Amino acid sequence: MKPIKPVVIAAILVLAFSFLIPALVVLPFHNDKVSGKLHEKKPPKEEKKAVSVQVSVYRSMEKKVDRVPMEDYVAGVVAAEMPATFKLEALKAQALTARTFIVNRMLNGGNRDLPDNANVTDTVNDQVYLSRDELKNVWGKAYQEKMEKIDKAVAATEGEIITYHNKPIDAAFFSTSNGYTENAGDYWSSAVPYLKSVKSPWDQNSPKFKKVTSIPATAFEQKLGIRIQANDTGTVLSRTEGKRVAKIKIAGKVFTGRQVREKLGLPSSDFTWERKGKEIEIITKGYGHGVGMSQYGANGMAQEGKDYKAIVAYYYQGVTVKPFSQIAGAGALAKR
Repeated sequence: MKPIKPVVIAAILVLAFSFLIPALVVLPFHNDKVSGKLHEKKPPKEEKKAVSVQVSVYRSMEKKVDRVPMEDYVAGVVAAEMPATFKLEALKAQALTARTFIVNRMLNGGNRDLPDNANVTDTVNDQVYLSRDELKNVWGKAYQEKMEKIDKAVAATEGEIITYHNKPIDAAFFSTSNGYTENAGDYWSSAVPYLKSVKSPWDQNSPKFKKVTSIPATAFEQKLGIRIQANDTGTVLSRTEGKRVAKIKIAGKVFTGRQVREKLGLPSSDFTWERKGKEIEIITKGYGHGVGMSQYGANGMAQEGKDYKAIVAYYYQGVTVKPFSQIAGAGALAKR
């Protein structure tokens, strides 16, 4: 066998490398699927950010407007409107009413001209609101414990509101019933389908369930614009479904129960009275207008183990609890 010449060996090596180099170039991409498209790395998905809504609150004492994050505003309303000693589920229900009220107000506006286009006042004309600094002064050493409980209730319901036909409701509430809530149409000018009278027996445990008020007979007559006889205790002409006075005749003049309540500054429109010498002694049951959620009733339900959704479903008929972000127009609130 003749030895292979060096020239032939060199030619063989050159030929081998000519096939090997393309293979080396393609090898790192061998595991990619053939798609006919350039291989591009997809950008990471953007995280959804929570909608930040600011509430403009007209501070009635300071005569200024504060812009407050919505959940902080809700906490300030719950702390001001409901005792922090109430059960957590009752506080959650109150958080829902507070948030529903302000969302409804911001979406639909109100019949008032507040400075700097404020959304609400901090008074009973809307919802009572207290800042955290104000609450520290009110609660003193108990502030930390009470505020933590309030914040827990608000956080548990964050972003949720009460709706009827996918719109925020008029979330009326009051302190204590006379054993029944009131139909909206029996107290205000028109009926509201979700504000119907229901039994509220838990309120009998409220310290505000019954009150005796004495008024000088002369003041009683002056405020009502009448002159009463010694034995005149009025004639109730009709009562509401919520067992309050609908119409009453006093000294020949007919009043609504609401008119008597407001003229005399009574806690409730469920009242009776008798004359004792120069004084008129008035006995009332309940505290507040009686429409919507009873706060002491809510606490009573919570004590029986009912959760906040069951509480609001009881006092507001046919409603649904849902995130306010699902309501039409909610996205625009973050731009204000």
